[in-house]
Amino acid sequence: MPLTRSSADAFGVVTICLVALLITLGLLCIIYSFYFRSRIRSRGCIQLSYFSGPWIIRITFILFVIWWGFGEVIRLRFLRSSLNLKWQETACKGYIVSNLGFAEPCLFLTLVFLLRAPLQETQLGILSRRWNGKTAGCVLLYCLPVFILQLFVILIGPQLNKDKSYLIKLPDYFMSTAVASSPEKTDDIALCTYPLLSTIFLGIFAMILTAYLFWLGSRILKLVINKGLQKRVYTLIFSVSSFLPLRVLFLGLSVLSEPEHFLFETLVLLAFLAILCCAGVCICMLVYFPVADSLALGNLRDIEARRRVDDDHNDTISLIANNQSHLEESGGISPSRNSDASTKRGSISFRTFEKDGNSTGAFVELSLFSPSQDATPPGSPPLLGWPMRVPGP
Repeated sequence: MPLTRSSADAFGVVTICLVALLITLGLLCIIYSFYFRSRIRSRGCIQLSYFSGPWIIRITFILFVIWWGFGEVIRLRFLRSSLNLKWQETACKGYIVSNLGFAEPCLFLTLVFLLRAPLQETQLGILSRRWNGKTAGCVLLYCLPVFILQLFVILIGPQLNKDKSYLIKLPDYFMSTAVASSPEKTDDIALCTYPLLSTIFLGIFAMILTAYLFWLGSRILKLVINKGLQKRVYTLIFSVSSFLPLRVLFLGLSVLSEPEHFLFETLVLLAFLAILCCAGVCICMLVYFPVADSLALGNLRDIEARRRVDDDHNDTISLIANNQSHLEESGGISPSRNSDASTKRGSISFRTFEKDGNSTGAFVELSLFSPSQDATPPGSPPLLGWPMRVPGP
């Protein structure tokens, strides 16, 4: 049953509102990434340069999401009503090539390269100055086959299907990108559709990408020991492996109905929501959370620096007090004792206690940014993490 004009436009308004929210989230994450980058350079947090290495690819991923969002808005009927019929059909063709042939493949390929980055060698991977450029080039190169196939469906496919010498004549919904509005409506509007052949090509791409993502995720999970990071990897794998096939399924089923019918509009909206949810989850997992975690490490470094300053100040006060004490008692100056805190300068220690309040004899020392001199041998690289050390007698 055809929908009324207001009901059909309601689906479009929902689409615009959700795209606006997604673009807002993406722009905020871009600003957050630039803030993180500037903070690293201004405060000299060289240790965090590894986490900021893929910042260009992260921003590129968000730009692909924004590109995809604008394409979803362009396909809406009431935004193209001011154009003539031919230009409306051209806009529908451009939407198929832009979103199904470029934006969506590039979006998911970028996600795969971001997940693959930690498995590469440090100097050849994220820390390499050429990594961002090489990754962007690989994304465009691997997207090229899907883009060419979509161009074939849009530009060459309809001509071959009309040729009388063509042996197999496919139904129109295999190649059609737009249909005219209902005959009872007076205005001439081209309604965008999804060619079944384009959906099939997208489905093949989704199958290959999902299989590779499962294999990649299994390798990453073998290296990750943090439960929080494991949950993020599981979330990413689940999002892509479920939402992308769902989008292909909904777009394939859309050929069973006609535009401006309830079934068609519902299937298209569900297909749109599948990629929207997947893109939102990926932005949070691949852009926001890594930057937030890195900034938390930077704050920890600042806390450690302030603690060292406080330790030096306390040592000075203790030295003056001891000198004054010795001067008052013996009239001379005796050498001062360095405080126990000054010997562990550059680390944060937490002594563990039993339930009765007695020390267990071991403590955890956080030597994340500037480990103490006795935490690592002279000349050895700084260690990351929480090394255990036992105090001497």
